[in-house]
Amino acid sequence: MTLFAEKPTLYGSRVTLRPVGPEHADGLWTLVNDPETTRLTGSHGVVDRPAIDLWCRTRADQDDRLDLAICAVDDGAYVGEVVLNDLDVPNLSCNLRIALSGPRVYGRGYGTEAIRLVLDHAFATTDLHRIELEVYAFNERAAHVYRKVGFVEEGVRRDALRWDGRWHDAVVMSVLAPDRLAAGV
Repeated sequence: MTLFAEKPTLYGSRVTLRPVGPEHADGLWTLVNDPETTRLTGSHGVVDRPAIDLWCRTRADQDDRLDLAICAVDDGAYVGEVVLNDLDVPNLSCNLRIALSGPRVYGRGYGTEAIRLVLDHAFATTDLHRIELEVYAFNERAAHVYRKVGFVEEGVRRDALRWDGRWHDAVVMSVLAPDRLAAGV
C-alpha cells in the first residue's frame, strides 16, 4: 500500500507547495547551509551539493513519502520544505518534518500555512490516522505553530540532542485525523 504516489501541488494565500524536483536544488542547498535552520532542526550532518541534486531528482519516485517545496506566492521563491515521511502503513501514521530557509523567511506565516495545507491534504486524501513530529524544547516558535494547527504534546525525549556541548529535550507531538476533523482546524 502506498499513500503518497500522487505528488500534488497545494495552493494557499501565502505559499504554494510543489513536489520537490531538480529546480529546488539551489533552495535546498541554501536551507541545509543556514546555521539557524540547522540548529533548529538539530542537523549535525554535512551534505554535499551532488547529494542535494540527487535528492531533489529522486523525490518524485518515492511513493512512501511526500516531499513538497514551500514557495512564496508573491515571487515563487523557494522558502523551505515540508515532508511527510517515515510512513507506517499498518498503523496509518507518518512523521511530519518542516524546515524554512533561515531567518529571512521566519515570522511570515509560511510554515503555519504549509503545515495546514499538508495536513488538510493528508487527512482528506489518505487513510492516515496520525501524524507526529518532534520539536526541540528551545524551538518555542515552532512549538507554538504546531499547537496552533492542532498538534498535541505527548511527551518528552530527555536529552535527545547535543548541540554546542549542551543537552536539549525533544518534545513529541501528534495530530489525529478525528481530532482535527472534529475541531474543524
